[in-house]
Amino acid sequence: MGSLMWHKYLLVAVYLWALTCSLVPAYGLVRIGLKKRPLDLQTIKAARAEREANYRGSLKGMNQNHYLGSSDEDIVPLNNYMDAQYYGEIGIGSPPQNFTVIFDTGSSNLWVPSSKCYFSIACYFHTRYKSSKSSTYTAIGTSAKITYGSGSISGFFSQDNVEVGDLVVKNQDFIEATKEGSLTFVLAKFDGLLGLGFQEISVGNATPVWQTMAEQGLLSDDVFSFWLNRDTTAEVGGELVFGGVDSKHYKGKHTYVPVTRKGYWQFEMGDIVIGNLSTGVCEGGCAAVVDSGTSLLTGPTTIVTEINHAIGAEGVVSAECKQVVSQYGDLIWDLLISGVQPDQVCKQLGLCIFNGAQYVSTGIETVVEKESREGSSAGDSALCTACEMAVVWAQNQLKQKGAKDKVLSYINELCESLPSPLGESIIDCNSISSMPNVTFTIGDKPFVLTPEQYILKTGEGIAAICISGFGALDLAPPTGPLWILGDVFMGPYHTVFDFGDLKIGFAEAA
Repeated sequence: MGSLMWHKYLLVAVYLWALTCSLVPAYGLVRIGLKKRPLDLQTIKAARAEREANYRGSLKGMNQNHYLGSSDEDIVPLNNYMDAQYYGEIGIGSPPQNFTVIFDTGSSNLWVPSSKCYFSIACYFHTRYKSSKSSTYTAIGTSAKITYGSGSISGFFSQDNVEVGDLVVKNQDFIEATKEGSLTFVLAKFDGLLGLGFQEISVGNATPVWQTMAEQGLLSDDVFSFWLNRDTTAEVGGELVFGGVDSKHYKGKHTYVPVTRKGYWQFEMGDIVIGNLSTGVCEGGCAAVVDSGTSLLTGPTTIVTEINHAIGAEGVVSAECKQVVSQYGDLIWDLLISGVQPDQVCKQLGLCIFNGAQYVSTGIETVVEKESREGSSAGDSALCTACEMAVVWAQNQLKQKGAKDKVLSYINELCESLPSPLGESIIDCNSISSMPNVTFTIGDKPFVLTPEQYILKTGEGIAAICISGFGALDLAPPTGPLWILGDVFMGPYHTVFDFGDLKIGFAEAA
């Protein structure tokens, strides 16, 4: 349920934004301008780790477009630090007390530090809400806690007016954080978080800010939309619009797909193609979410490894993976050829042990997972996971009629491309021009990511580092398996979040 997760050694990976919004009263629109700063490796790690914690915790006409009015807009920019999160300034109370918050479609609560936060150092480094200074404050007092990967925030619910630009959302429930349980929050440049997900994943069932806006009739249309400018040299980093869509920031028409599960902005995605070859993994449909709160595009380790191998990214060499190929590769091949179902192969090989209630590995997990499971050692679990990945890879190659020796050699190479423990992989900056496109099928239409779009670069010259925009993240059912289309995807494709008709729209960004 939480939206953020950081590891202790990633404390430097925090973000800095500043914002002003403008409301166009005649049309009920709020437009937020964005500014950009360079991206770095630490932020990529932090954003990916953050999203893991979040996801582990849980149509009007199809191509009808929404436009901004022709009135003049007074835009004051939002500072975007490192392409990883998008921050803005909001006001809470009367008169408004200003806070810098993350705008995050992967969570649903609004929280800021409280003046009653006495025992957390982080609170003293950030603006704190003082209810005694607001004439519109209403006490609620219900306790609340959101747990993150390396800490948590806890506090209590309050109610007050919230300003987004010139728009005043009255009587909005939010969390006053009285404890921030990680040193990460000490260094963070944001004060709090404004969630843009659905109420279904809101702690305390609090109504999200955008929903309150709609209920109070403050928006001309029940949508909000993101344009993220991935040009690192541009002063304007993008735009978030409440109540409409800015037609200047996309080309053609949006392709809309229905929301399949309220909570996160979840939809069904089709096949994934690397170059001209289908991975086959999503031919029957895959669950995916589009999320402004993560910088990478993440998915199951098995397929992300194939993508990273195809583009030449290097991760951690897995001894368990190579051991499976060496000792069991022929047997895996023979069992698949004989017609054994893929989900039974590793069980028949004895690598996935039945513990009396279920098999040790009921789904493909990241091969670097070291937690032991009941009825097996950590080593057994790793071998089981490696075997299941090898089966998926072999099965896909069989569909392409590959010869056994070449297939086993290919799988062995994939073992070397397994992402590092935090899911990210490094790549040679000089090879970008020779990398294949990666295509995601949404609404039966192809959405292509070019190497220039899916590779994240920081630094110049010999100090340049290039990072694959594809990260590994394995989520157990019922939440997973799940693909997360973060900023790597939202940059090339303007995104409309239509909560009135429960659909998501994608169009080429302009």
